[in-house]
Amino acid sequence: MDHARTFDDPDERIEFGGATEELITIGGLTVSRSVQPVGWRWSEHFKPLVGGHWCQAHHVGIQLSGRQGIVLEDGSTFEIGPGDLYDLPPGHDGWTLGDEPSVMLEWAGMRRWMAGSQGHRILATILFTDIVDSTGTADSLGDEAWHDLLAMHFHRIGDVVERFRGRVVTTTGDGVLATFDAAAGAVRAAIAIRTLAAEQSLSIRAGVHVGEVELAGEDVRGLSVHEASRIMAAAGAGEILASEAVVALCRSSDVSFEDAGEHELKGLPDRWHLHRVVD
Repeated sequence: MDHARTFDDPDERIEFGGATEELITIGGLTVSRSVQPVGWRWSEHFKPLVGGHWCQAHHVGIQLSGRQGIVLEDGSTFEIGPGDLYDLPPGHDGWTLGDEPSVMLEWAGMRRWMAGSQGHRILATILFTDIVDSTGTADSLGDEAWHDLLAMHFHRIGDVVERFRGRVVTTTGDGVLATFDAAAGAVRAAIAIRTLAAEQSLSIRAGVHVGEVELAGEDVRGLSVHEASRIMAAAGAGEILASEAVVALCRSSDVSFEDAGEHELKGLPDRWHLHRVVD
């Protein structure tokens, strides 16, 4: 067991939304060193990637160097400087002050995935899958054989999602909606699900996205869920498509992507730059 660690060799290094985060797990606690460069602001650099009006993570930490400006949802503002301990509630915006990067050590905050209580909006990695031409397959097999095949498919998906530290939220006819602790885990799960489906002579398509969702009991809701569904709908048979936010969060992993070009996603504004998973 390591009794001493250094951020020169972190467990994970992530560059996302213009910021850099290095994470180390030690003594059962994950701590991060977060660096926001000069000119960085959450609402300008993070918000376009994750959605929402405010950062909904709960940040607890200490400012190591540089200065950070904070505005809360109620309109109150303050600054954090070197040596200041902070406890920032969900519902805030933050930005780097002055001509020096803002460097913080946090033990709660930047990457808050699927943890929280009902009604909270949090950052989540979302996976949608469905079976291509399920109607034709069902017609050729007959109802009983199709239902048996589908039940086995869902059972296998549940095992895969759990293995990659995810949670099946719901089934969607012939597919699933699942959430994960990390973007790379969601992508690896999608690859594994595609392989298992092929063993059943099924072809799936999948979409992976990162964004804010609202927890409603066991369900997740919000625009990001709709966006993930539309990303999946843009995929072809056997294809796994991911948003730019997913690619950014997977840069330190062994997951590979190739450019899939820009797409118009039904019901969503603008054109979306998507990436195809390569395995």
